[in-house]
Amino acid sequence: MRHPYRRAGAVIVAGSVVWLAGISPGSRVYLMHDPAERLRLLLASERGWVIGHHAAAAGTAAVPVGFMAFSKAQPAGTSKAWASAAATALLAGAPFFIYSLSRRASDLERFAYFRGSNAPFLAYSWLHVLGLAALGGSLLKSPAKRWAGMTAAGMAVVSGTVLATTKDIPPLVFYLTEGAVGAYLMACPEPGDIGDSENIRDIEG
Repeated sequence: MRHPYRRAGAVIVAGSVVWLAGISPGSRVYLMHDPAERLRLLLASERGWVIGHHAAAAGTAAVPVGFMAFSKAQPAGTSKAWASAAATALLAGAPFFIYSLSRRASDLERFAYFRGSNAPFLAYSWLHVLGLAALGGSLLKSPAKRWAGMTAAGMAVVSGTVLATTKDIPPLVFYLTEGAVGAYLMACPEPGDIGDSENIRDIEG
């Protein structure tokens, strides 16, 4: 397959954009501290909230698929192993968040009053932190620009710290980071291009 990194990056970026678009309707809800006010806002934008959560679920499923494609496109070695670990963690976490999204869309009052277990969201979040850490390791062990690996690894540290401290985190930070990595993959030299000396200098720059 030609341009495997570009294709993988396109899936990651598309999934991140769909996720962001889906989570946007009713986003003011997350800023409200009063449960009754949250419920009022949810009911006022119920249609957009429900449709948006279906879109967010699609984006949640798509992003790990892109990273799995990225791992498969890499030559054998440490970077590929870390990329496979990242994709596995993200794939394992996606169903937990999709389940959380389905609960948010199907029972507005329960979400408004934060009833029910938060375990699925926490499982998704911790698996995502692990996925970002492994992704950072993969990029740092590859010929990729160093900033790409440092961005993923750094966000894993920050997200893990916030999650351990508050038991919560906005998933937005995950998808912005992954979208940035996906955009980089769309522009970086492909595995088959490394024979070109100009591309080699670009990768190692």
